[in-house]
Amino acid sequence: MPHIISPAEAQRRIEAGAVLIDIRSPDEYARAHIPCAKNMPLTQIGRIEGVPEVIFHCKSGMRTAAHAEALKAATDAPVFLMEGGLDAWQKAGLDCNVNRKAPLEIIRQVQIGAGSLVLLGVLLGFLVAPAFFGLSALVGAGLLFAGVSGFCGMARLLAIMPWNRRAAA
Repeated sequence: MPHIISPAEAQRRIEAGAVLIDIRSPDEYARAHIPCAKNMPLTQIGRIEGVPEVIFHCKSGMRTAAHAEALKAATDAPVFLMEGGLDAWQKAGLDCNVNRKAPLEIIRQVQIGAGSLVLLGVLLGFLVAPAFFGLSALVGAGLLFAGVSGFCGMARLLAIMPWNRRAAA
């Protein structure tokens, strides 16, 4: 199991030559990241060679903790996980690049879209006609399918929207 270190300890190790790896998705990284962090999404991490130490981080520390063994297996160098992730780094007042113009992360867009459609279906079901409850059921079925299959049609659709394509370019 990799050692868990504080953001302050991570900063000291980075200054001494450790490599900081951000395992979040590119859309999360575009919105906010630690300036010296290299973005290697969890699904794309390969072998990390030729570094003295590796520090992994995510947004809150939960993803790195959940995948600690796989992250440790990615390198022969000593591996550390930054406690609390980017959230803790920012709370500690350490330097962070924030781009508020970058689109929200796709998962947050899906949550907002799905939640809005469910609420709309319920409101229309009560105020207009009960058949509108079907909209909420359809969104619920779509979310269930996404969770079981790993395919989210709403996320795919949102990813090709103009505001998200601009961020990728």
